Amino acid sequence: MGQLTSKRGGLHPGVPNVQFSTNDEGPPRYSSHGLPPTIVISDVESSASERRGSRVELRRSSVYSTLDLVPQLGHYTRTLHQQTGSRPSLDALRKAFEEKEAGIEVPTTDSGDGSLPDSGTEPSKAPPKKAPARFGWFIGVMMRCMLNIWGVILFLRVTVITSQAGIVLMWVIIGLSVMVTTITGLSISAIATNGRVASGGTYFMISRSLGYELGAPIGLVFSFANALACALNTVGFSIVVKDLMRDYNTTIVDDVNDVRIIGVITLVILLMIVLAGMEWESKTQILFFIILLVSFSDYLVGTIIPPSQEKQAKGIFRYNKDIFISNLTPDWRGPDGNFFRMFSIFFPGATGILSGVNICGDLKDPASAIPKGTLGAIFFTTLSYLVLSVTSGASVVRDASGNMSDFVGGNITSDCVGLGCQFGWNFTKCTLSQTCKFGLANTSKVMGLLSGSYYLIIAGVFAATLSSALGFLVSAPKVFQCLCKDKIYPYIGVFAKGYGKNNEPFRAYILCFFIAVGLVLIGDLNTIAALNSNLFMCSYALINFSCFHASFTNAPGWRPMFHYYNKWLALFAAAIAVLLMFLFTWWAALFVLSFMAILFIYVTYNKPNVNWGSSVQAGSYNMALSYSVALSSVNDHVKNFRPQCLVLTGPPNQRPALVDFVDSFTKHASLMICGDIIMNQDRQTRLQDDTDRLVKWMNKRKVRSFYSPFTADSLRVGARNLLQASGLGKLKPNILVLGFKSNWRDSSPESIEDYINTIYDTFDTNYSLCILRMVEGLDVSDQFDFEVNQGFEPEESVEKEDQQSSEKKPADDIPDEDKSDQIKTVFQIDQGKKTIDIYWIADDGGLTLLVPYLLTRRKRWQNCKVRVFIVGDEQNMEESRTEMLRLLDRFRFGFKDVTVMTDSEKHPQAKNLERFEDSVASFRLYDEQQDGVLAQELRENAPWKISDKEFEAFRQKSETKVKLNEIIRRNSIYAGLVVVSLPVPHSDCTSALYMAWLDTLTCGLHCPVVLIRGNQEDVLTFYCQ
Repeated sequence: MGQLTSKRGGLHPGVPNVQFSTNDEGPPRYSSHGLPPTIVISDVESSASERRGSRVELRRSSVYSTLDLVPQLGHYTRTLHQQTGSRPSLDALRKAFEEKEAGIEVPTTDSGDGSLPDSGTEPSKAPPKKAPARFGWFIGVMMRCMLNIWGVILFLRVTVITSQAGIVLMWVIIGLSVMVTTITGLSISAIATNGRVASGGTYFMISRSLGYELGAPIGLVFSFANALACALNTVGFSIVVKDLMRDYNTTIVDDVNDVRIIGVITLVILLMIVLAGMEWESKTQILFFIILLVSFSDYLVGTIIPPSQEKQAKGIFRYNKDIFISNLTPDWRGPDGNFFRMFSIFFPGATGILSGVNICGDLKDPASAIPKGTLGAIFFTTLSYLVLSVTSGASVVRDASGNMSDFVGGNITSDCVGLGCQFGWNFTKCTLSQTCKFGLANTSKVMGLLSGSYYLIIAGVFAATLSSALGFLVSAPKVFQCLCKDKIYPYIGVFAKGYGKNNEPFRAYILCFFIAVGLVLIGDLNTIAALNSNLFMCSYALINFSCFHASFTNAPGWRPMFHYYNKWLALFAAAIAVLLMFLFTWWAALFVLSFMAILFIYVTYNKPNVNWGSSVQAGSYNMALSYSVALSSVNDHVKNFRPQCLVLTGPPNQRPALVDFVDSFTKHASLMICGDIIMNQDRQTRLQDDTDRLVKWMNKRKVRSFYSPFTADSLRVGARNLLQASGLGKLKPNILVLGFKSNWRDSSPESIEDYINTIYDTFDTNYSLCILRMVEGLDVSDQFDFEVNQGFEPEESVEKEDQQSSEKKPADDIPDEDKSDQIKTVFQIDQGKKTIDIYWIADDGGLTLLVPYLLTRRKRWQNCKVRVFIVGDEQNMEESRTEMLRLLDRFRFGFKDVTVMTDSEKHPQAKNLERFEDSVASFRLYDEQQDGVLAQELRENAPWKISDKEFEAFRQKSETKVKLNEIIRRNSIYAGLVVVSLPVPHSDCTSALYMAWLDTLTCGLHCPVVLIRGNQEDVLTFYCQ
């Protein structure tokens, strides 16, 4: 790598010099040397334009800072699988001056190696490798496309189709084919110029545009389509050779087996050429192209040479208007005699437009070569098809016997039938018996008979068929290799390996060879052509849809350099392609689309770990944004109420039960946000990729939730900000879900105050509240090496924290996607015929009923019986029960079991009351036992403690909670879930006393307990409007 000095000149003492290099071997690297503040870049790229920019250039630092770099190409280059972090990080830029003054080396990148060897010791340079073969737009794209388009159809089928369809409909067939291929060519050009295209051709374009869901299936189908096209052209070549052998009375076995034998031998020879490398393949294609041009020129010259007597016997005459007029209209013959069958047979003759795209990895500049070469090839090959149909249709009659004895000169009788009568030939006998062996409708050798030299046409047939077969034999493995490299499908990775300087897919070549051999053994040209048409039509449909979708989503990343396309034309071409698939061969279309659907479902289900920035992602964003904005103008209605939950989980993988509980009634129904409040003191210990890791954990658990981390000084501050800021428009939470603070007795007063104040803030913001208590607790962090979130856990002594921190493993050992990180909770287990007991103590708007009902709609809870318990007195017990049953019936819940609790106001058992008093003993002041001055001092020093006066004032409420707990434990011993109305905290009630109430209300149960309180607004209605 060369080195230049900054134009500013001079040395800047103490300012680090930044030097980096970019290549495909790894990310750029920075180093700091005692040199002038210059930046040198060496960028090795494969394309011509990038090679021009890869020379050693001066790269200056920004005027803001010597570490802050000016924009340059090296910052935006990347390897195939990772982004090179070439810029200094924001943290490095902010701290550069401070650390420079302190003599500390400044880290400059977020990724990559931060150091370089000393500039004085330059590593030994490896011997330069020979550059891989790269092709320009003509040889790499246009010539290759023309060769593949000029395949077996040009020489063996165009004249036959012209005879059946007539010149007019033949032009319609050509026009429809060209319309589809031209629009597809425009779409290809747009996609190819929207960023650098790597190897993989059509598959690469579709997969990177529409995503792996559609890209992976089409990659597999398109690879097979290319192998099928290789077999198609090989069979065409074999038929020509067989006919030549028949002319010389030579056969190997019989007609069918001769085609198979010749085809297999041909494929072996083509395979040898391909294995020799792309340079040999390219030289062979150039030779074939020259032969084709000479052959086509020979044909055009032959059409103006006066035909001999022998040629006239075979129906060959000079240009004649009567012949031209006669051949304008169709003359359908045989079972294949219809427009769409002829269309399906001809269309493979237009399918070579992707040949240049399929080797885009071997092009010098794909973005420039693909549009010019593809559209140029379409134009010239279309012109050749039009000329061929007109010249043959204007000079060859449909039926001729080939017998010299049919010449009658001027002695034409009245019973002579056919156009040959005008030229002195009586082909009536073979015409009426349909046994004519020559003429436009009966032989595929018309081009050879019309030409000046029959053998040049034979050479052209050989060149056309072999060049197309060779092109497809190269295309299929290269597309398949790219698909294998992406590791989307299992068991095919072995074919991803490349060899040599051009990364040749030798293994895929062998696989394609065997597939082509199997198809050649079919030996039927028309059957292969019809199936091939469907496969390529499917590819064209997806290419056009890719262009339409990328343009329609209006993503900022869609900036193609090729502007001559139209998204609506692309969509039209896609629809036409699908329609033609069914019109060609409906059963083949159903088979192809069904196979694509199976592959789509498989890939969608497996969700491979790839991200290509597809237009589907952009479309998803557009749809989400549009619907969110539209939803903002929709007025709320109680019928459409959904419990949208903000769940304070901390890191979700530490409280899986809390996550699973909320997911059980929100999945596919409403919004769920997992809020993680990170204490400021814990911020530095959190890994940078924690967010991605936790989202992956939820995705693997199939939890449909957002993850929202928030840094705050305390739980209350973080929760309050999340309550105000979470959500978007109408997609905002309306319920806060908390885990029960089961270790409240051991927590600091500040921690308890924080927790209760969070409940106060919830009601202040008009949120509903839900608290989940598990008998075994919610936190599973002790089973893993998780960081403890101090916002959710009790504060421990300094000694214990030090002991825990010393026992922690390095961050690298934290489980990422390990199966042990997925703990099964009670909400993931089938509950069978257990009960869900609802203690609807207070009317909160119906949320206490709605949440359990939504749970019963899940498979794991659907067999559970729901029981409703309400408060009442003995005198009106039946009336209360009947009234509640009527209310539940109007709500259409289907709950039939209602129990009236008539003993809720009775005095609780002494032992239970004593247990309650013991639980709050450490939080009481016992100030009445002290003198006035000392009691006042106690209240001032510990305002969070419960005074004797307060304890006595709330004694009745405390006893009620104890009694309710007795009732719950007695009735819900076999319940799978208990739901209890949450008591609203009083403003003059201390946090410790309220916490004791919640603890007392839910203690002693073996199943999950949920405390729910709505915001006193209706969430249920039995009206229709």
